[in-house]
Amino acid sequence: MGTTIGRSVLPVTLALTLRSLVNAGVGVLESGQGFAAVWAWSALGCALGIAHALASLGARFFARRLRDELTLNITLAILTHAKDLDVAVFEDPAVSDIVDRAQHNAGAHFAQFVTGGLAAFTSVAQAGSLVLLLVAIEPLVAPALVIMGVPYLWFQLRTSRLEYGREHSRATSRRWMRYFLTRLTQPDSLAEVKLLGLAPLLIERFRSVFAEFRDGDRVLHRRRLLGSFVFAAFSTVVSYALFIRLLSRMAGGSFTPGDVAMFGGAVLRLGSMLEDTTLAISGSMEEIFHISALRAFFSLKPSVPAGDRPVPAVLRGEIELRSVSFTYPGVRDPALSDISLRIRAGETIALAGENGAGKTTLVKVIARLYEPDQGQILLDGIDVREFDLPALHRRIAFLLQDAGRFEATVGENIAYGDWERLIGDRTRLKHLAGLAGVDDMIEALPRGYETVVGRMFGEYDLSGGQWQRIALARAFARDAAILILDEPSSRLDARAEYRLVSRFRELASGRTTILISHRLSTVSLADRIIVLDRGRVVEEGTHEELLTLTGRYATLYDLYQRQQRQR
Repeated sequence: MGTTIGRSVLPVTLALTLRSLVNAGVGVLESGQGFAAVWAWSALGCALGIAHALASLGARFFARRLRDELTLNITLAILTHAKDLDVAVFEDPAVSDIVDRAQHNAGAHFAQFVTGGLAAFTSVAQAGSLVLLLVAIEPLVAPALVIMGVPYLWFQLRTSRLEYGREHSRATSRRWMRYFLTRLTQPDSLAEVKLLGLAPLLIERFRSVFAEFRDGDRVLHRRRLLGSFVFAAFSTVVSYALFIRLLSRMAGGSFTPGDVAMFGGAVLRLGSMLEDTTLAISGSMEEIFHISALRAFFSLKPSVPAGDRPVPAVLRGEIELRSVSFTYPGVRDPALSDISLRIRAGETIALAGENGAGKTTLVKVIARLYEPDQGQILLDGIDVREFDLPALHRRIAFLLQDAGRFEATVGENIAYGDWERLIGDRTRLKHLAGLAGVDDMIEALPRGYETVVGRMFGEYDLSGGQWQRIALARAFARDAAILILDEPSSRLDARAEYRLVSRFRELASGRTTILISHRLSTVSLADRIIVLDRGRVVEEGTHEELLTLTGRYATLYDLYQRQQRQR
């Protein structure tokens, strides 16, 4: 703040010092006065010039520090808020653009607003002090400033609003550009893009979107250039007209040469100050528009309500669903319809059905990743909405169908299942790797458990089946009463699948386990099988009971057996 105040008043004091210095010099020439006054005013002017330079440098230094701190804090606030939002919020197409705008340098925009606001305050204070000084000398300065400054400020504010509106409307197109870029550069899609020859098509679509951005920017840039040129030309003409008027008044004896020198220097400086002030104000207004996008992001609320009831230390794991239904945002037909189901503590159930039957959606609803549209879910007889959500998630082990591939060491990939307990605990990590049948593979890596894996930063990449077994070990890492395995053997080879199946009972021991698999040999291990079709429970029973019904499960099992015989 001290540098801001200093920069605000120094231009006026420099102008007054220049006036006194010129008058002292004229006095020496006209009357032969000594140089004492000239030296004194020169020394003061020198000191003020150095002070002004220091104030400017200090202002830039503190502005950079402030920008860095604000960018860090705002970005952390965005990440913290994102942490508290649930999966359904990010899957809602209606909020995708809001999230994208918040990710688009939102912290930097807020920091720029604050630093730009300080710059605008400084510019206004500097220009205001100079205006007061100039008006005292020549009253015509006031109407001239109104004629010059007000239209130009209106023009810049309107242009800033147009630029923000343009950027605001580009969120969806910007996401498309990122999509085209990642399809052409990411290993997981690049091979298929090359085999299908899609690169020219994707490049042309990227070029088309970017060209549209470029053409729109060109129009606004031309508009801003023209407006700025008109202001610069007009302000220059007005400044010199006022200066000539003051010279004529000096010739009449109304002013001293020092007054003219001060007025001329101040008028010329005022033009650039008005330009800086206008741009600073319009820039701050544009940042306000961007901050509105940040406010929209922070206004997003979790769709999964959470209570504050602690999860019992001893959790039996009995689950009951009462008339549960769920529909994805933006979709007309429900993914789950009126499902009532009871899973006994320690029981292993399997969910069977064709693709799109609702199996994965059901387990995500049970795990409180989604909030059902209607119905109730009970855990050990207590409505799950009463529980503290992070505490509840810590008691659920979940192997997702598309499990995460974390850019980290192999040991950390496993430890992330319960990172507060397991990071650095090599003994426990080896035990978990053994349970998932991945210990031999890890030991064969260049640095064992310290090998960094992944395509972005890793020194070694894993196959799909190896990643699957790492994710399985991560799921077993949790001290969980509920174990959810979504297609645990989908990417495993025959040997790895056999090891998993043969040890399944041991792995699921003491936990309520929900298993999803299209491999019905794995499904048959469950105590009970729930068959879903179009989001509804259509059959329920043991493997043998369902085969005797000759219903949907029996049909699926017959198709599975035929497929196995054809291999």
